Amino acid sequence: MTDRDEEREERIEMEIIVDAYTQDEQAVGWITYLEETMDFPFEVQCIEELEVSPLKKGETVRVLGMPSVEPSLRQQFVTIEWNDRKLGVPLKQLEPVEASDDTEQAVSDWHYWLNR
Repeated sequence: MTDRDEEREERIEMEIIVDAYTQDEQAVGWITYLEETMDFPFEVQCIEELEVSPLKKGETVRVLGMPSVEPSLRQQFVTIEWNDRKLGVPLKQLEPVEASDDTEQAVSDWHYWLNR
């Protein structure tokens, strides 16, 4: 369990999932927030290997945007450039290396949400 971050909690409640009563509405709030807040493209490093992704821990890749997939409260995907291909990988396995402050905050907010 992550320590409670009051500033982040307020941002999540008042900006991201405000007026969202169902899990589907909350998921749409998250995807909208991430799409509007992250400045594409940006560099990330893989912080966790996952069965659904080809990335290895420590690998650095460029995030190009967000794929058009069904929004979820447990999994948000980003489109990366990898081995001359574009593919979607879970945002939870990535940490910004070279990105704007807004992008770093958005990714950090998502990680916080998943860990609470």
